[in-house]
Amino acid sequence: MPLVGYALALSSAVLFATKGIFIKLGYAEGLDPITLLALRMLFSVPIFAAVGLWTSIRAGWGGYRGRDIAAAAGVGMLGYWFASYADFMGLMTLSPQFSRLILFTYPLFVVLFGALFFAQPVRPLALGAFAISYGGLAIVFVKDYAAMGSAITVGTLWVLASAVAFALYQLLAKPLIRRLGAPLFTSIAMTAASAGLLTQFAATRPLERLLVTGPSLAIALGLAIGATVLPAFLLSASLSRISAQANAMISTLSPVVTLGLAVAFLGETAGPLDLVGTALVIGGIWLFTRLDRAR
Repeated sequence: MPLVGYALALSSAVLFATKGIFIKLGYAEGLDPITLLALRMLFSVPIFAAVGLWTSIRAGWGGYRGRDIAAAAGVGMLGYWFASYADFMGLMTLSPQFSRLILFTYPLFVVLFGALFFAQPVRPLALGAFAISYGGLAIVFVKDYAAMGSAITVGTLWVLASAVAFALYQLLAKPLIRRLGAPLFTSIAMTAASAGLLTQFAATRPLERLLVTGPSLAIALGLAIGATVLPAFLLSASLSRISAQANAMISTLSPVVTLGLAVAFLGETAGPLDLVGTALVIGGIWLFTRLDRAR
């Protein structure tokens, strides 16, 4: 049912919003982007692999085409290796909320790429809902950019590249999810992304950097389970019930959640413009959801 899909998409967006907080906490502990990414995948890939194995056994080993499995692996590396790496690099210089605002321009790319390459219709009223939400994002974006200056340009470009990659991931994932099922697709995609990232780590870092304890270990586990495993499965489940555009629109709530978490855990401040932007984002999501349900 669509309402279930909306609820799954919302839950995924809230959990994904914690990622920037965990990353910033990890940087404060002295972890670099590639090491933190490797720890994230090291703790999450056994779960993805186990779910994939269980799903394959239940469905029968001969029920899937090798081409679909290879495509799921490639899409996973795009959406969860490159997009994650670019996002982590951007967070080296950007605040979590500023990074989330840039990253969550990806729903617009979903709509644009869907129209250009996948023959998906673009409805004027839906664009109006996008305009409301992006207006809210733009208010906070301009405020933070004025405060930080041009030094954040490189970080902005990294996160923008992540947004483009994640938009393509959502569009390419949907037909594969229909053929493989959400659990198996997610397991293949995340296992492939993990293999790529761990290979990158092994080629550039000493393996002893993975031997973390105390706060670093807790941060890595939170990033792996709470901000990776759970939202990844919720995202795939939502994509099996609602459109990629609807899922992308609902996910624009994530920067708002990140803003609240940054205030609570990182000592960031939220002024009047942040609150106005938040209200516009939520209003746009509400309007788009009603339009999508009516359709």
